[in-house]
Amino acid sequence: MESQIHTIHNKLVNKEISCVKLVTEKLELLKKNTHNTVNNLLEDTALQLAKKVDTKIANGETIGLLEGIPFGIKDVYMVAGTYTTASSNLLKNYKSAYTATAIQKLLDAGAIPLVKENCDSFGHGSSSENTIFGAVKNAKNPELVGGGSSGGSAVNVAKNYTVFSIGGDTGGSIRQPAGYNGIYGLKPTYGRISRYGIMAYASSTDCVGPIAKSIEDIRIVLNTMSGKDVKDQTTYASAEIEQNAILNSDTIKTIGYFKNFIESEAIDKKIKNDFLSAINKIKAKGIKVKELDFFESDTLVSTYYTLAMAETASNLSRLDGTNYGNRIEADNLKESYSVTRSENLSEETKRRIVGGNQVLSQGFSDEIYLKGLALRDQISQNFENDFKEVDIIISPVTPMTPPKIGDSLKDPLAMYLSDAYTVGFSLGQLPTLTVPQGTETGLQITAAKDNDELVLKFANFLKDTI
Repeated sequence: MESQIHTIHNKLVNKEISCVKLVTEKLELLKKNTHNTVNNLLEDTALQLAKKVDTKIANGETIGLLEGIPFGIKDVYMVAGTYTTASSNLLKNYKSAYTATAIQKLLDAGAIPLVKENCDSFGHGSSSENTIFGAVKNAKNPELVGGGSSGGSAVNVAKNYTVFSIGGDTGGSIRQPAGYNGIYGLKPTYGRISRYGIMAYASSTDCVGPIAKSIEDIRIVLNTMSGKDVKDQTTYASAEIEQNAILNSDTIKTIGYFKNFIESEAIDKKIKNDFLSAINKIKAKGIKVKELDFFESDTLVSTYYTLAMAETASNLSRLDGTNYGNRIEADNLKESYSVTRSENLSEETKRRIVGGNQVLSQGFSDEIYLKGLALRDQISQNFENDFKEVDIIISPVTPMTPPKIGDSLKDPLAMYLSDAYTVGFSLGQLPTLTVPQGTETGLQITAAKDNDELVLKFANFLKDTI
């Protein structure tokens, strides 16, 4: 698909459409949608900004490429003056006092925010069912889950309710819903985009990333949000990815895939066969393909959830109803803390907090948490060795197709295991992109750290190959 950003920009500049009309049409679609993607509409702000764009065009002033482009924001990002709920009961009435750096950069570029989007509460889930706003419904089949945790963001893009959306990816939360809904979703290299202003889940793997319908739109939004931020010490300065740079894939000579992902008993037969068919089409283009060895899925999932639960237990300890949130009074302070968290946090969030406190507790931290850190180092070293032999690693996004709404809630362990093909790349802090080709839930493209450009190059190559 061609770039929607370029198309809309040209129509605005040529006065084929007004920005107010464009924004109004998108807002109406969001209001009428039956996929439960909306937590809060930013209608007044969006229309005010749209009027300013129309005024600039009428006055003959130049507008930027993103100026007037409507987008959505996963409801874990601070946007000053808006409700920022994290799809939780605890924060359902909380208004942000400031704006996340990544979102501010988009606002500075003139993009127009339409909606705070439904997601798993605090990012805790792989289906966008753990939310007080009701389950997000898949864009292709409303009986299926929309994926998670950035489910609302992915469905809004897939249904054309937003031109692009900003999701958050900790262990696959952009890539998996993008795959479930047949669109592009990028988890950039960790630190390329500032995390300042996103509600932290697991700080060592949280990534801000774009969801869109074209590689070019992913590139534009990625460039806009990237950069060093003094408010986030994990960020670094990165070179801008040029449009022409991703059109030539000649530098990609060898790709790899993890054979244990494909040989696993957990993988759906059709996804396996389609993946192998995609491999053969890539080989036919003269690119070498190498089988790689990797950690077993159980090891990857247990390592990721050990560390992620530990970090979320620490990060969410501040949410006790004292400074913000829906406080419930009890006989004493300790009981107030307890009942506030017990009544206002989802079952999945409580499960992760309890698990995190367990692995950090005396007598368990050495045996479980420190072992998880050591395994993470081994996983990162494995990637370093692999990228000495291959340029790109491709893999299925998920081992299975999207489940029906309700099934994941019955079996949390199965939901955790469904993340087996995404969490390893999160632990390695690598740039990984879901593309809507190859299998029913797409393919993942991964490159070495700070090689996001190569990921987009190979995605462009795949678009015309499979």
